[in-house]
Amino acid sequence: MREERTVEDGFKLLEERIQRAAERLKELTGETKALRAEASRANERAERAERELGSLKERAGSSAAEAEKAEALAAEVKTLRAEREELRARVEKLAGLLERL
Repeated sequence: MREERTVEDGFKLLEERIQRAAERLKELTGETKALRAEASRANERAERAERELGSLKERAGSSAAEAEKAEALAAEVKTLRAEREELRARVEKLAGLLERL
């Protein structure tokens, strides 16, 4: 009788652990999806800023204001690239966690 209780308790604990793992997997999947969408938006912003920077560089000789805007865009591109890399690292980390589950 005692062994049956121990086996029953063991199955109950296993069931609870599996349920927690499934819930965590669901959470991580949602986070991964959100991070990928955020990374995609950051990529789009970076590409737009790079195109605008290229366009401004072509017209760079026309005024000091344009040169300042080009510098600001260059800084924004650098920031967006860093943000993209940070997001990529977070997505990779979450993907690794998902693989281990």
